[in-house]
Amino acid sequence: MNFSRQALLGIGMIIGGSVMLYAMAQQISDSNKPHLPSALIDQPSSEQESSQPLTTDIETEKRILAQKQKERAARVAEQEMRAQQFLTEQEAAEAEALAKARAESQQYVASNTPKVEESDSSESSESASAQSTDDNSTNTSNEAATSASTRDQQQAAQAKQDAQRQAALKEQAAAEKVAREKKEAEAKKQAEAQAERKREAAETAKAEAAKNEPPKSPSDYQVKRGDGLIKLARQYNMPVEALAQANNLSPSTSLQVGQNITIPSRSQVQRLEREAAAAEKSAEAKRNAQQKLTEARKEVKETDAKGSFGVQVALANNQAKADELAKKLQAAGYQVKTSPTSRGIRVIVGPERGKVAALALKDKINSDPKLNASEAWVLYWR
Repeated sequence: MNFSRQALLGIGMIIGGSVMLYAMAQQISDSNKPHLPSALIDQPSSEQESSQPLTTDIETEKRILAQKQKERAARVAEQEMRAQQFLTEQEAAEAEALAKARAESQQYVASNTPKVEESDSSESSESASAQSTDDNSTNTSNEAATSASTRDQQQAAQAKQDAQRQAALKEQAAAEKVAREKKEAEAKKQAEAQAERKREAAETAKAEAAKNEPPKSPSDYQVKRGDGLIKLARQYNMPVEALAQANNLSPSTSLQVGQNITIPSRSQVQRLEREAAAAEKSAEAKRNAQQKLTEARKEVKETDAKGSFGVQVALANNQAKADELAKKLQAAGYQVKTSPTSRGIRVIVGPERGKVAALALKDKINSDPKLNASEAWVLYWR
């Protein structure tokens, strides 16, 4: 749109200049026609001729003609100078309009052309502008045609470049897809191999555990040279204590060659382990109770506590049961006495000086696994 406006402006300026040149040429031709001097044109009357003497001669006429020619030459030179100045200004305006039109055309082409095509576009524009300096009107049409042709070429080059870029992008995407699929396949293969190794390791560990597990049923074993409880316990994957307890032996007992022992079953080992854990727990409780009893007796001794107390362990129906329980307590190291009441025979352990010591004695009796007494309670000693 800007280019068409500039072209029309240039054509209008050319037409206006042509009209002005034509008018000036007409003015110059009119000024070249000879003008008779006023002395010759003005014809004096008969009265003046008779009364005025003749004063004009040939030299005077020549001088007047020379003066007129100089004035006419000066006017013609001035008109030619003005015409030349106008032509110069018109050419400058036309050149400025064409330069502006070319600049706008190049700007339009540059805004729609990749940077790779800028050098070719500028060369085409410069060659077109060089050819247009000879003929202004012809140059305008040639400039438009050249710009249109350049624009078409640049659009074709742009389309070709876009197609090449799209093809390169598609090729790159395909290569990335292949690489990604290859990487995923490799990762999947490694994961499957790792899972297979884990499965094989688990099966191997399971087989080893099954091979080393205790037998499902008890079995007899004859001791060979080099055998011991520790070695056999490791061989059959069981605690030394369980193997020794199953044979009523001490864990430190040495085996004799040819001796027959029993290898306990898996269920027996589990039961023996539970019993051993319970026994250890009871032994720990008994040790703690004995420690508390010792500390309580020491405290009673230091504070000089008063009063005697006993611990009633049971209330038997008859004397025979009371005596049997008393023997059991005496075997465990307790001082025992029996006392008949209206409700039965009391079995009492004691006496202990001070209630604190009596309470500690009660806790020890209740935690003793050999007595199996859990309902002992403290009472005054009588």
